[in-house]
Amino acid sequence: QVQLVESGGGPVQAGGSLTLSCAASGDMFSAYAMGWFRQAPGKEREFVGVISQRGLSADYAPSVKGRFIISRDNAKNTVYLQMNSLQPEDTARYYCAASPVPTSEDRNYAYWGQGTQVTVSS
Repeated sequence: QVQLVESGGGPVQAGGSLTLSCAASGDMFSAYAMGWFRQAPGKEREFVGVISQRGLSADYAPSVKGRFIISRDNAKNTVYLQMNSLQPEDTARYYCAASPVPTSEDRNYAYWGQGTQVTVSS
């Protein structure tokens, strides 16, 4: 079992930056690839990015590539999502999730956090 708790969300103006954190419980954190997803009101949940188990590789959705950076600290059981050049269309609830393999498919993620809201104003 892995429990995930996101933090760091809030309001931000367009063009600004925000860093989300996701803290994991348990001692198997490094066994999981960690993904970030988001869901805006009235829209389906979408993949944002994923980082491999040891943090050696990351993959991003085209809509955030070049603006968002995922990193992890396995010693702290924490994964981060640094978001730069935020735009109103980035407004959503952001979720971290754990998967045995790095993937953009949400069905592969066994554990999910409760999410943290990010609101970008123009």
